Amino acid sequence: MRAPVEGQPTLRVVKSGDLAAEVIRDAQRLVGLEVALAKQELKDLAMANTVAAGLAVFGGLLFVLGVLVAIPSLVVVLVPWHWQAALTWIGLYLVLGLGLALYGKSRFRVELPAKTLTSLKESKEWALRRMKSTVR
Repeated sequence: MRAPVEGQPTLRVVKSGDLAAEVIRDAQRLVGLEVALAKQELKDLAMANTVAAGLAVFGGLLFVLGVLVAIPSLVVVLVPWHWQAALTWIGLYLVLGLGLALYGKSRFRVELPAKTLTSLKESKEWALRRMKSTVR
């Protein structure tokens, strides 16, 4: 057997078992990256929903506060001098509270992580192509 001449590429014999092991390692790494992507997307979704829930709760609190203020204010309404002020406060609390509650509710999102699903499809195609090329 000759020693390789400097500057000439050496031929390396690769066994199919080595290729399969390499594909498995790559697939394991890919699965780990997919899991990390899914975790990040779910974390982002949870953060957005936390803000939306906070807005909805705050809006509901203001609405309840408006109702609680409305009851004693109705007594004030019966006195002719104070009815404008009482109605203004009732309206302000109710409109603001209802508006915040509806805005918070509209911000809620429940959806599948789109980037992860796209990435999983691409990974599946890659793995299938890689396995087909390994079999040859």
